[in-house]
Amino acid sequence: MATVRKTISLSENQDAWIKSRIARGEFTNDSEYICDLVKRDQSQQDRLAKLREAIAEGLDSGPSDQSLDAIWTAAEDRATHG
Repeated sequence: MATVRKTISLSENQDAWIKSRIARGEFTNDSEYICDLVKRDQSQQDRLAKLREAIAEGLDSGPSDQSLDAIWTAAEDRATHG
């Protein structure tokens, strides 16, 4: 994959924060830290999009004819057994 060079501006506090993470050995350089932030943001946005889709699907399905106990039992089964 090709890489693109970016120039960014940070406050002194932000720069110090990144340097502290590198000093602790969590990252090898500034670029690795920024790439990790982008990857986590992408992952969070993907999860959020799936959640929004699930909410829309639930709203579009209309009211349920199941009892609340049946709904909870089904949800617990899904959470336990996938």
